[in-house]
Amino acid sequence: MGRYERNKGIRAERQVVAILRELGLDARRVPLSGSAPHFKGDVQINTKAGKLLAEVKVRRNGFTSLYRWLDESVADILIIKQDRKKFLAVLELDTLARILR
Repeated sequence: MGRYERNKGIRAERQVVAILRELGLDARRVPLSGSAPHFKGDVQINTKAGKLLAEVKVRRNGFTSLYRWLDESVADILIIKQDRKKFLAVLELDTLARILR
């Protein structure tokens, strides 16, 4: 991974932390995330139910369908599944924060 991609990822992780904190959650960026084997995840969110680790991914066009499906729907959560994989839930960050608070 080049410097530009690394910096883009770090900026996104910091943005996620800032948004979660604004929404009233205790969140912090995992130090050395992705560069050391014993530091897992990118963002740690502390909730009453325990710690959650979030992996943050940013792509220029990689998630176009997901955004379109969410935009075209009146639903709050998009549930998707690939064959022989587990279901995934896709939701806006502020919706996640409401659930966690």
